[in-house]
Amino acid sequence: MKNKILKIHSTCVPINIENIDTDQIIPARFLKATTREGFGENLFRDWRYDAAGKPKNDFVLNNPKYKGEILVAGRNFGCGSSREHAAWALVDYGFKVVISSFFADIFKSNALNNNLLPVQVSEKFLQYIFSLIKKNPKTKIEIDLEKQTVKTEDGNVEKFDINRYKKMTIMNGYDDIEYLRSMQKKTEEFEKNRKNDFSISN
Repeated sequence: MKNKILKIHSTCVPINIENIDTDQIIPARFLKATTREGFGENLFRDWRYDAAGKPKNDFVLNNPKYKGEILVAGRNFGCGSSREHAAWALVDYGFKVVISSFFADIFKSNALNNNLLPVQVSEKFLQYIFSLIKKNPKTKIEIDLEKQTVKTEDGNVEKFDINRYKKMTIMNGYDDIEYLRSMQKKTEEFEKNRKNDFSISN
């Protein structure tokens, strides 16, 4: 079972760049592994490190001022190839939420399948969040999955949409197989109780 996501209240890591594709999130040369662990160390690899493997000081993930479980990214995040490893890398690094004004459909699906919450807000609200973080890197954003809201520290709120089924699985920490197993248990209990009720009535 995966970790449940009900409410996230965290500082943010801002990357105000549009059209961040999956090859920038996790370059193709790091896709050899088949398990989900270890991809976080190569998240945004070519932006984080130079050719010699030294950290680039001007990239946000190398700036100690910016930390947190929420990545705030520019419009059209996750475009490009359909690699699920992009979601794996973000989760393995420690992100639980990505906020953007638009997500590529396949990335959005991969994120939801891997317990990473893609929160789509209006472009105006996204830029407002960026401005708050720029003024104060310690700014915190609250994501309430049950209410489907994004809330800033100064009280501004915007709602976001999410597939009802995926909302339920993320709130309960299920993947698709675990959800089917949970339904199987409920079905078996229902059948058992139904048979008992039938026996009593006869």
